[in-house]
Amino acid sequence: MKYNAGKYDIAVIGAGHAGCEAALAAARMGMKTLMFSISLEAVANMPCNPHIGGSSKGHLVREIDCLGGEMGKNIDKSYIQLKMLNTSKGPAVYSLRAQADRKKYQAEMKHTLERQENLYLKQAEIVNITLENGKVKSIETNIGAIYDVDAIIVATGTYLKGKIFIGETSFESGPDGVFPANKLSECLKSLGVNLVRFKTGTPARINRKSIDFSKMEIQEGQKDIEAFSLEDKIDENKEQLPCYLTYTNQKTHDIIRANLHRSPLYAGKIEGTGPRYCPSIEDKVVRFSDKERHQVFIEPMGENTDEMYVQGMSSSLPEDVQIAMYRTLPGLENAEFTRPAYAIEYDCIDPADLKLSLEYKKIENLFFAGQANGTSGYEEAASQGLIAGINASLKLKGKNPVILDRSQAYIGVLIDDIVTKGTNEPYRMMTSRAEYRLLLRQDNADLRLTELGHEIGLISDERYDGFLNKKKNIETEIERIKKLTIKPTEQVNKFLKENNSSTIKAGVKLADLLKRTELNYDKLSIIDPERPELSKAEAQEVEIQVKYEGYIKMQEEQVKKFKKLEDKKLSENINYDEIKGLRIEARQKLNKVTPAAGNTRTSGGSPADSRSASLQSAARPRPESFCRSPTGSCSQGCHRAGPPSSRRRPRCNVRRRRRARCGCARSRFAGCRPRS
Repeated sequence: MKYNAGKYDIAVIGAGHAGCEAALAAARMGMKTLMFSISLEAVANMPCNPHIGGSSKGHLVREIDCLGGEMGKNIDKSYIQLKMLNTSKGPAVYSLRAQADRKKYQAEMKHTLERQENLYLKQAEIVNITLENGKVKSIETNIGAIYDVDAIIVATGTYLKGKIFIGETSFESGPDGVFPANKLSECLKSLGVNLVRFKTGTPARINRKSIDFSKMEIQEGQKDIEAFSLEDKIDENKEQLPCYLTYTNQKTHDIIRANLHRSPLYAGKIEGTGPRYCPSIEDKVVRFSDKERHQVFIEPMGENTDEMYVQGMSSSLPEDVQIAMYRTLPGLENAEFTRPAYAIEYDCIDPADLKLSLEYKKIENLFFAGQANGTSGYEEAASQGLIAGINASLKLKGKNPVILDRSQAYIGVLIDDIVTKGTNEPYRMMTSRAEYRLLLRQDNADLRLTELGHEIGLISDERYDGFLNKKKNIETEIERIKKLTIKPTEQVNKFLKENNSSTIKAGVKLADLLKRTELNYDKLSIIDPERPELSKAEAQEVEIQVKYEGYIKMQEEQVKKFKKLEDKKLSENINYDEIKGLRIEARQKLNKVTPAAGNTRTSGGSPADSRSASLQSAARPRPESFCRSPTGSCSQGCHRAGPPSSRRRPRCNVRRRRRARCGCARSRFAGCRPRS
């Protein structure tokens, strides 16, 4: 029996990391928000490795925090080990990583959702979405409750037609034994949503009591370290739990190779595409056959459990094979399984069907976020969820969406990549995907995004005032050290010698000394006694901005150059089949993606294709600006020519057929030569 259950502004389907951020953002922006989970015990679940952050992912978490998201605050409450990665590689790739207490992380996030004003959390399976005139109208649960809604955010993770594989055994299920969402998948298909099949996996969990840690390398956490959220401070006295490192060996690899025929992946039972950058152990052994061993980390699942996570050993092999190969690792000779490893196959959409706002192109007010968009990772999901929640709210308020630029945030890189390029496999954010890494550092996320977060309404006035004070302190100190001259006194040169730095014979600006590799801001305090009192974060920012000033300026110039093409707006109604000079592959891709700007990152396209498309789609020449072709306008849409000379006739080198000076692609009038 169906019944009307009420009216809401926004409905969020799914309560994973994407759903949590989406629902919180929408509710905090004043939207009456309804959130559904198939099981409330699975809210903010970590079905794979219970950790947050890491290379590039730490950047995402910090950006989420600076835009007003919750993930950073939640991991600060529930971490059991904290580390800063990549400290030997420079500040551009510093990344904070935390091992989480899985159950505590879930409990804290669930309680945050329950306490949030305007947010209503319910346990139910969504089976139907109804439209009216191509626009979201309502959703229906499996027990017949119909909710009228103005916008929907689909954040279903790996639950859409989820199917588990363990060797020869397979069954329909979501992660950790939760029911899959089969009917919603069929509903989306009926609405014309294009679905693809992806797969991922997770390793076994083993009992701590069965592990011999003496045969492994201990991996301790760090105490003198910063929090993920800039509103939090780390308790340096908190006891952190260690992780451990061991390795596979030839015996491990032999067992895997001997049983590949029992793997559903190699037997052809799994249809979906798996992640390239997080492969199963059988994938690693096959693809990297020259490697004698692979790293395996043994990591705790929480403070109040003896379950240990075996990072690096995800598999879909039968359980008996898993046990045999795990027991070949040093320290795991007597390993007892609490949960076997498994692969999971699921439906997701083609993200190329999304706008940069994460709204579905063909259905108004329908948004998608997280693994439903073909990405992998908790941090990637949370980033998309936050943006989807923000943009769904702005859409209902009649405001423009938030579109983060690639030079503005890792979140911008992530969303731009999946929307413009699509993804042939579960997408994973990496520092190498960001071309402006020196500008998108973890330490300056607040300088990049806090103002925007405050403008949206997700950053409080109190936090914003603190940010402005921090910004002022940094700017004032940089200005001071650029002006301060250090004289070549005996004390100064003694200090320089002690730090293996060249002595000075004349006055030198303090900023120039700071740029020396062997010196840092803290060390220079000895010869700079009048410096102001700065926080650790402020001092770090001052040092980075001064020490890497030249490189930062170079990258800012790169951004300006690319912006000329990036900011060129393209019409959504372009028929790329009609544009000459485009390759067939590029036409097909551009017609599908319909990029909003003249970027060059569309998979299947090239910079030349993008330039041709940009020129062809340009508006007609303005009256005061026209092209000197025999017809009065270049066939390539050129509008760069200046006014005609009163003493010269317009010229066009039609016969020569060489490329126009205006940048037009080769065509009948490609020889157009604008002259003043």
